[in-house]
Parts: sequence; C-alpha cells; structure tokens
Amino acid sequence: MTVEAHPTIVALSSASGKAGVAVVRISGPRVRFVLETFVGILPEPRVATLRRLRDRSGETIDSALVLFFPAPASFTGEDVAELHVHGSRAVLARLLGALAALPAVRLAEAGEFTRRAFEAGKLDLAAVEGLADLIDSETEWQRLQALRQMGGALGEYAKSWRGALIEAASLLAAELDFSDEGDVSGPLQQQALALADEVLNSLRLALGSFAMGERVREGFVVVLAGPPNAGKSSLLNALARRDVAIVSPIAGTTRDSLEVRLDLAGLPVILIDTAGLRDSADPVEAEGVRRARALVARADLVLGLRGVDSEPYRIENEAQLLKIATKADLSGSVLSDELAISVRSGEGLTALLAEIVERLQRLGSGEPALLTRERHRIAVSNAIAALERAVTARHGQGELLAEDMRLAVVALERLVGRIDVEDVLDRLFAGFCIGK
Repeated sequence: MTVEAHPTIVALSSASGKAGVAVVRISGPRVRFVLETFVGILPEPRVATLRRLRDRSGETIDSALVLFFPAPASFTGEDVAELHVHGSRAVLARLLGALAALPAVRLAEAGEFTRRAFEAGKLDLAAVEGLADLIDSETEWQRLQALRQMGGALGEYAKSWRGALIEAASLLAAELDFSDEGDVSGPLQQQALALADEVLNSLRLALGSFAMGERVREGFVVVLAGPPNAGKSSLLNALARRDVAIVSPIAGTTRDSLEVRLDLAGLPVILIDTAGLRDSADPVEAEGVRRARALVARADLVLGLRGVDSEPYRIENEAQLLKIATKADLSGSVLSDELAISVRSGEGLTALLAEIVERLQRLGSGEPALLTRERHRIAVSNAIAALERAVTARHGQGELLAEDMRLAVVALERLVGRIDVEDVLDRLFAGFCIGK
C-alpha cells in the first residue's frame, strides 16, 4: 500500500484543554520522517528521550519526551511515536498544525488508531469493543468487565469454540470422503457430534451471562414506585445528593420519569423516579402513570414506597420488589417486610443503600460477563441454533450436519469480526475519541 493511500495520522491522545502534560500520538509509514524532521535523530525504541521539537524552519515549538515504537510491535502495528509536551493550548495548536502540514500526514479521525490496530490483527472486534467500554467506564464493575473484554477473553473463547467445530467438521468430512481408507476408522459422526455438544453447552453458559453483562455495561435499572406523596422524589434527591426532582405536597407533581446515574459500591445504577401510581382523569398524568407501570415491569429492582401514615399499596413485579416505608420520623406503622427510612432525618438510608447493592449483586455470578452487547447475543444465539439442529438431528446425514457446523463457525467469526464487520466498525469507531 502506498504512502498516499495510507497516510500517517496524528492526534492529541490525552484530554483536551490546559494540562501539565499532553500526549500527541503519530502512526503510519512516515513516522520516522516526522521524527527526523522535528527532533533530528531517531530516539532509541521504547526509551523516553528528552528532545527539543523544531518545525521545518528550525523554530523551537517545545521541549518534549519522545517515544518511538517501531512496527510491528506497536499498538497499531505500524511505526508509532508519542510526543509528551507541555499541555498548553498554544503549544498543541502550533505542534498539531506543523505536523499536519507535512506531506502525507493528516489529523486522525475518531477511532482511527484503534481501527488500524484492528486491521493489523492487534485486536479483534470484541477487544475493540472492550477498549471502547473501558474508555467509557464510570464504575468499578464496568472497569473490570471492560478490562476482561479488552484483554481478549471473548476472542479466546471464540477461538476455542471455532477450533473444536472445525475439528468436528473435519471428522464429518473424513467419514464422507475417506470412509474406505484404512486409517479412517471409528464412529466419526458420533465423535463430531460429541465435540459439537461440548461447544453447545459452553455457548449456553456464555449466553446466560449476557443479561448481567448488558446491565453492567449500561446500568442496573432501579425504579422508585408508589402512590402520590409517598416520598419518591425526596428519596431520589437524597440518593443523588442533589435536587433532581421537584418535591411538593401536591399530589401528581411528578408526571414523567426522571433518572440519575449513580455509582453504588462500583455498580452502575440508573435510578428512576416515576409518576405516582393512581387512577387519573388527567390525560397527561394518566400517561405518566402508564409509563411508570412499564418501567416497573422491566426494572432490575423496584423500590416500592409508601408513607408510614398511608395504607399499604400493592405494586406489580413482586419478584424484584423492595418494600420501603417512608417518613419514618412521623407517627405511623411499619410492616414486618418493610424497610423504614426518613429522608428528613437520614434514618435507614445507609441500610437502604446496602440492601440495594446486595440485591443487585445477587443478579450476577461475581465474575465479569463474557457477552456484553446485543451483537454478541445475536452471534452466539445463531451459533447455538445451528448446533442444536446438529446434535438433536436423527437423520444421520453427514452433509447436513457439516452445514450446521459451518453456520455455527460463521456466527463465531462474526462475533470476533472476521467477516461482515464494516457497518459495525463504522458505528463503533464513530463513538471513539479522536486520539484513540
């Protein structure tokens, strides 16, 4: 590929804005030329070297630590350089402008460094997605799950599954094509199906982790529900530690859902306040109640609230319900299955947070999930469907069994980005920052 067809790219890889140090990354076939132009002599590979950066006219831009990573042992698989300069907006503007003015050098597009790493085989698609999730991670569970994905865990499993299925397909081929050969013996079809069954069981276990993986990545949905004036908005504000919702003694103040994102003991939580559950002739409030019931139905955890001075209230989704008696500082009764709290005095809030965390943690196995995106679920489900046809078949037709094995392998190749990934890549890399 010519230099013109594959230009050298440059971008700020650290956060933009004023900082003590900023990192400018360069990747491509002209990295050596860029370094020779700006710092004179190529530094020793992978050794941080203090150099003065000068533009093509000889004018000093800044002093910098320069790192050079020769291909192919670099993030992108190409020659890569990093310039650690002072994080001044003026320095960065001057440096990036001077770099982009060089022939066959341009500013990078969003995610272009990582895309080149994928194209060079440094990362598979699942690892790229893990890197994107790590950059976006806000909680400890998200960080751990993204690290496992970025480290290639799913890719390794997919490689193992694919290898076993290719071996099974080869056994079927041997039975079909070389059954008359002396060294082809034994119940080859049964051996192939046994291998397929092992992969099938492993795929089912992986698929079972998807719900947890998706929740860790996107956030557990915790819904505050109950009748009007049960204290939902007050509790939302207390847990968020800021005024998110309007609190009023007037029933029906909250007519639509309000949500905040929280980090509870490393768990990403989307806490949603909903309209008071009651029958209403007001069409706007009635729509809010309908949406509230829909949120309750799909929530990972429902905090069912009622004031101690009010009658008990039945809320759907009993399986995920945590009953709470609010306004514990007032006179009233607390039932045996309720947790008493008072937003005004702070009573019970610590215990409530602990109970929320415990209930959400029960949803998972404690180990980061293997499947975290809908794309993963679809690919694994397709592989499972193909293998289920094979292992439950009674026709004994080797050609049909081999075709099901092939379809399962194709699904796994889509999982790690071996085939049919261009649309996925375009959407994925559009969400990356420029310097990554």
